[in-house]
Amino acid sequence: MKTSTDFAKYLSRFLSEYLPHHRDLSPNTIKSYTTTFIQFISYMRDEKKVTVERLTLEWLNRDNITGFLLWVKDNRKCSNATRNYRLAAISSFARYLQYEDVGRLSNWQQILNIKALKTEKRNINYLTVDAIKLLFSQPNTTTIKGRRDLALLALMYDTGARVQEMADLTPDCVRIENRPYTIRLTGKGRKSRIVPLMGEQVELLHGYMQEHHLDIPQKKMHPLFFNNRREKLTRSGITFILHMYVTMARTDNPEIIPGTVSCHSLRHSKAMHLLQTGVNLIYIRDILGHRSIQTTDIYARADSKQKREALEKAYVDVIPESKGEYQWEKDKNLLDWLQSLR
Repeated sequence: MKTSTDFAKYLSRFLSEYLPHHRDLSPNTIKSYTTTFIQFISYMRDEKKVTVERLTLEWLNRDNITGFLLWVKDNRKCSNATRNYRLAAISSFARYLQYEDVGRLSNWQQILNIKALKTEKRNINYLTVDAIKLLFSQPNTTTIKGRRDLALLALMYDTGARVQEMADLTPDCVRIENRPYTIRLTGKGRKSRIVPLMGEQVELLHGYMQEHHLDIPQKKMHPLFFNNRREKLTRSGITFILHMYVTMARTDNPEIIPGTVSCHSLRHSKAMHLLQTGVNLIYIRDILGHRSIQTTDIYARADSKQKREALEKAYVDVIPESKGEYQWEKDKNLLDWLQSLR
């Protein structure tokens, strides 16, 4: 795409220089920001009849941005959360332009004043321990593909990893030669964390790596999980694998498999299972790679079983035992009044 507009010039610098070098954002975040501006360009072309060759910073104003955000919700049927994420990308660009194009500072500030919409608090979608066991019994471990899929799903659950963190794994991230067994996950903002591995998981992972010769120095930077072309599995590829086995598990026992199961459901499941076995929220936060304990606290608020048990333990019986006769039955005046209501 060849164009010489100021919009193209500043947007190119924003995506290729400012975000990766000054903000140090990850490639995945930059890709998501890029998607926002591709959609904005499409909106301006289809709804405002302004082609990309004619699209200048003059068109980047509050009215067009609010129109675009409404289009994202109504035409693309996106949620408030997605709409807010598109707004966040545009707001970041507006903050950048405050210093690059000072002459239109008022315009950029008007864009920055656009408010995010309230988002609904969704229930945490997680699987029970029995559902996880059923899911992991589905891969056919007599085949190479089945053994790979089981190693992939078990590792994703055991570490509470995000799907992109799984896709980015290499053998160099794995430390299973000596105890303590660990794996290095790189999450949002390219921040790395070390997550411990259990013995059963190590046995499964070690067998998989030996089978594919991933335990030799020459394969240290090779994708840990890959397809038939030996290319690393993508987010959609991992999601496809999970959905295939979820469908199989639901056929076996539809009662314990939720209607919607995503890769993030395995992450939620691990967090809830750790919480239910008494693991401190601080440790769960560190395993999941949350920035704040407040983010991890959603699992404590969602765990109704733990709430009920805590209330039962704390309950003090202050009500005297019934002698077979209710208090109002002893009060003749009250009883007569109740009967008169008939």
